[in-house]
Amino acid sequence: MRLVFAVIGTIALAFGVLGIILPVLPTTPFLLLAAACYARASTRLYGWLLGQSALGPIIARWRESRSLAPGVKVRAIVLVIVTFAVSILLVDGLLVRVLLLVTATILTVFLARLPTDP
Repeated sequence: MRLVFAVIGTIALAFGVLGIILPVLPTTPFLLLAAACYARASTRLYGWLLGQSALGPIIARWRESRSLAPGVKVRAIVLVIVTFAVSILLVDGLLVRVLLLVTATILTVFLARLPTDP
């Protein structure tokens, strides 16, 4: 079972890292899933993930306060809006544009509802 958690955690980590580059993929949920899986699979993997300078603080902040830093939240919302606006302008087809708009709205509402550190 530990191997299964390690594999799932590694896949989630890969998607989380891709989410840093690709605005369509969310980074934080995949990192949190990877952390949960690694915690069940191996203390070494879990410690390694928390020790990463780019990824560890996100997981640690979420574990401590279940919230995001204000700057992170604002940047995420702006990135979603800009990326989806450009995508909507560049694609053809009304259905695709509507689906992109719905997805952008859901992501924006989801991000806006996450708690923010004081």
